[in-house]
Amino acid sequence: MSANRTSRTRLARAAAIVVLSTLSLTACNDGAGVNDEGSVGSSTAASPSESVPASEAPADGSPASSSSSSAAQPVPAGSKPAANAPATNAPATKAPVSSGKPVTCEGSNTKTVAAPLNRPVNHMLLTVTNTGSKPCYLHTYPALRFGEAQAVPPVVEDSKPQAVVTLSPGESGYASVNLSAADGSGSHGRTEKSLTVYFYGPSGNESVGAGAHPSLPATGVYIDDSLNVTYWQQSMDDALTW
Repeated sequence: MSANRTSRTRLARAAAIVVLSTLSLTACNDGAGVNDEGSVGSSTAASPSESVPASEAPADGSPASSSSSSAAQPVPAGSKPAANAPATNAPATKAPVSSGKPVTCEGSNTKTVAAPLNRPVNHMLLTVTNTGSKPCYLHTYPALRFGEAQAVPPVVEDSKPQAVVTLSPGESGYASVNLSAADGSGSHGRTEKSLTVYFYGPSGNESVGAGAHPSLPATGVYIDDSLNVTYWQQSMDDALTW
């Protein structure tokens, strides 16, 4: 009897072992264990650097990932396109070069400035600057019209230069205007607030081209019948001599 019990016990244990083994194999093949391991493996297959956006790259100086190579990068200062780079070897700007035959100076190719002077007393200096691209001639003397005057002031004959004044582009010529008698002996004194300067041609008989309208002081200038003007001069000093 004891031998039969021992035999049955062993058979029961063996059967139990077979059942446990069967259950274990079933658990391993139910899609949980193997698939879980596979999913873990696939989640670690991608490199961490490939999943980090370029804007979140480490700030410790480590290289950016290959996936961020297409992100916009700052352009180094030395690699700007040639079209946008300043021209470092561009030639310097040159002054206007005079060309062509000289013309007559007049309002359209000159700038005229009228400046009252303290000395000589009661005098005014006219400065005419050639603003054109050709040399111009200042013939004889300026024909002045203060206000609504009908006649131009006479010229100081002794001030006539030896040659016609020639102005290269950018150069200036001068004339002096004696506005009134220094001792107050002039008649018909009055204050004028506007002035027109006309330019004579080679003949000296009539004005040519446009007139100039230099500004006068807001208070005007005082003139009388002793008013006169010099010939055009090449230098300021010569103009102020008279």
